[in-house]
Amino acid sequence: MYDELIDSGDLPLARKSVLPGTGFFLPDSLEEDVEDEQAAAALEGADVAVVADPDADGLACVALIREAYGDVQHVPEPDGDAVDGRDGEAADAVDDVDAGGVSLEADAPLADPEPTPHAVALIPASPHDVEDALARVAEYGDEGIDCYVCDLAPDRYEYVADELEAALETAAHVAWYDHHQWDDEVADAVREAGVELVVGDSDEECSADVVYRSLEFEFGPMYEELAAVTRDHDLWLREDPRSDDLADYAYWTDPAEYVEVVREYGVDLPEWAQEFIRERRVEKEALIDQAVTRAEFREIGGYTVGVTYGRCSQNEVAEAMREEGADASVVVKPAGSASIRGTDAFDRCHEVAGKVNGGGHPKAAGCKPDIYDDMLDYANHWVTRGAVTKQVILNAFQEVVDAEGEEALEAEADD
Repeated sequence: MYDELIDSGDLPLARKSVLPGTGFFLPDSLEEDVEDEQAAAALEGADVAVVADPDADGLACVALIREAYGDVQHVPEPDGDAVDGRDGEAADAVDDVDAGGVSLEADAPLADPEPTPHAVALIPASPHDVEDALARVAEYGDEGIDCYVCDLAPDRYEYVADELEAALETAAHVAWYDHHQWDDEVADAVREAGVELVVGDSDEECSADVVYRSLEFEFGPMYEELAAVTRDHDLWLREDPRSDDLADYAYWTDPAEYVEVVREYGVDLPEWAQEFIRERRVEKEALIDQAVTRAEFREIGGYTVGVTYGRCSQNEVAEAMREEGADASVVVKPAGSASIRGTDAFDRCHEVAGKVNGGGHPKAAGCKPDIYDDMLDYANHWVTRGAVTKQVILNAFQEVVDAEGEEALEAEADD
């Protein structure tokens, strides 16, 4: 296949909005081989491994752990081409990781590992491949390494059981810090395996908050502020404008760069980073407009559900649909995944996502329905702007709303 056919960097905006990024078309085998090489390089000689979701919350956890272990800082130079991944394809993603912690799209090509080894190694992972990251820690980590898993929640224990057991055999200590909705049986099984599991209240804390209060280390005010501002975006409070900057910067730049920049500058990003964000937001806003224009609204059991399709930043699109009267919103992505956002009126997004191969928070979740058998299904997905995926998720909404109605009737009968 010609490279230009999958290179979306120079596509007109209308086409870019409906097609996945270059990374989507990379075969899993190639991606896994490169990730194995990167993990081996990062873990060579490392004292600590941090398996983390590479969004602002997960990366804030890495920054906190590196600070607690006294890991050396490697701050990137601020000149234009100093940091790999800023131009071309590596900056070609829009919003891959859902606030509910679910990896949405493989838009960007595989990033290079950190140029200088760290004592605290970062192993990026999503909820759908956390077991692979744990397996890499077990295989490439030194005997007696400390292992942390941050901002990730498995849907079922059996998904991670074997890999977690292997990691526990290699590591001297395994701690798991998170704030998503955990099934009690999964949490009990993880703890029984020998893991220190701390799960924060998803309505009150982000994962960085959990790490901040769980580590036996006296963090300075800068890190307390980092956790607070990260929480502002991750819980969609939006009371501090700097939280949007952190979220966008974490997404658009390399994870290694983000961690070191916030360790050096805190939440007040340097001017060169802010300029980078401003430039990227021009296209971001245009893609948001494309998705908002496609929005439709459905009535499901007394709730208004907004649904749209597009390669976009889902939070802003969901907010626009909320302003149009939506109690909940669905943003279907070209890669086949979807983001589900709620409001005070509807706070069961994680239940909807759980019915279609996903999970997350009551008001912010993500999923990828298991309905794609071959590339023809994806072609239909792109041409119809996600019609099948939309209907599957709307059906899940109907199931959850029906169950809610039955619960209300049962409660009324009990009264």
